[in-house]
Amino acid sequence: MGNFIRATEIGPWTYNARRSAKYNGAGMNFVWHNWFLWTPLAGCYALGYAVGLVAWIVMARRRKMATSGMAAIVAAALIGGLIGGHIAQWVAAGSDGKSVLGALAGGYIAAILYKRFLGIRRPTGDLFAVALSAGEAVGRWGCYFAGCCYGKPTHEPWAIWQHGAWRHPSQLYLSAANALILVVLLWCDRKRPPENTLFFLQGVLYCIARFTIEFFREGNAAALGLTAAQWACLVGLLFFSVKLHRLLYPARLAQAVGRA
Repeated sequence: MGNFIRATEIGPWTYNARRSAKYNGAGMNFVWHNWFLWTPLAGCYALGYAVGLVAWIVMARRRKMATSGMAAIVAAALIGGLIGGHIAQWVAAGSDGKSVLGALAGGYIAAILYKRFLGIRRPTGDLFAVALSAGEAVGRWGCYFAGCCYGKPTHEPWAIWQHGAWRHPSQLYLSAANALILVVLLWCDRKRPPENTLFFLQGVLYCIARFTIEFFREGNAAALGLTAAQWACLVGLLFFSVKLHRLLYPARLAQAVGRA
């Protein structure tokens, strides 16, 4: 989600990530201090985590997987995600903050390793897929209010005023993309696909969405005109596509044989 900047301008509002929010418009000029600013910034992030956790619990109960072992895996994934997000942000930008792609990778690795430690063999990825999409759909509004992950300058009618220019609301693009992915996952879940289908499908859809939205987001190209996040998305897209194909191909083959 990037690092906080010192001040963000959204229309007549000026947000300082640590001190105050200032309004200067329509002949009025006034300031709200920490208690007001804490609500849109940290509130959205906290709500994102809460929504993700609730989504995970609902999915776990639906699949009769709400056990203490699953709760421990969630804790491991959260810790791994926090570590991975911070490491990736330092490597990519050399600054404090959290990279969503790094958090996804860190959480995935931590969950896999802890599952093996506990000896749990049943796939659990679908629970995390729904939780991640639901949580980020809300949490990205925190990025919007914080002023991080901002878009490139544009003159589109839906542009927002940030960092001294009218820009693409890339944070809201990501929020909308995750909300749409969540709808697709819930629809797919009604078809009762093989376990882990939702996880690999979410990975494919997220990588495509993030790769596309990066073209509207401010950032430096790493190679061949693409940002580091876009290269990570290409690698992720290949990984999740192969995993999804390997998971679904035997099921489709069995159905074809059954109809023959």
